[in-house]
Amino acid sequence: MTDFNWCHGPKCHEKHTVDRIRGVKGSKVLRTRKVPQNKWNSNTFWRFFCSQTCMHDFVTYHCAEFIEERYPRTEALETPIHDPKKTPHSNMYYNWSDWEIKVDETRQT
Repeated sequence: MTDFNWCHGPKCHEKHTVDRIRGVKGSKVLRTRKVPQNKWNSNTFWRFFCSQTCMHDFVTYHCAEFIEERYPRTEALETPIHDPKKTPHSNMYYNWSDWEIKVDETRQT
C-alpha cells in the first residue's frame, strides 16, 4: 500500500499555489496534491483531501449523485414524542416561551 493518496478534490489541480507546480522549464503543470497517510488521518475522510476547500468541492460535485443513487429516501423518518409543554417567560422588556419536547420511548420501534 502506498503512503499517500492523491487529493480527490475535482478542482485541486486548478488551484494556483507554488506547491502544485511540477514539470521542467517550458512545460510546467499544476498537479493535484498528495495527501500523506499518517496516524492523524488514517480513519477519517481527510485521508482523501488536501484541504477543506477540496473536500467541499468534492461534496458539492458528487452529493446529489451519491444520495439519489446510493441512499434514496422514499419516506419520511419520524420520532414519536409526548405532547410538547410550553413554559411562558417574561421580563420588563419582552416575552418568550420555552418548549419541552420529550421522546416517547414506549412508542419507539
